[in-house]
Amino acid sequence: MSKETRMRATINQKLTEMGERERLKELLRAKLTECGWKDQMKAHCKGTKHIIVTDIFFSLTALVPDSVKKELLHRIRAFLAQHAT
Repeated sequence: MSKETRMRATINQKLTEMGERERLKELLRAKLTECGWKDQMKAHCKGTKHIIVTDIFFSLTALVPDSVKKELLHRIRAFLAQHAT
């Protein structure tokens, strides 16, 4: 296992253990709804009977506003700074 993989696993574990992962997920859901991303996603997928997530993943993630990505990244960094061991 690479150093990066171990670090990601440790961060994910810490976020999960302290409940921050769920709070971040709720924030993301709210922000995506607020900015209309969910509606864009529905429109993008409308009329498609079978959707393969890997086929649409990159086009849908590209629709997430930079401000949402930056806010989540900021919150993750602040959490890690506050809980550094």
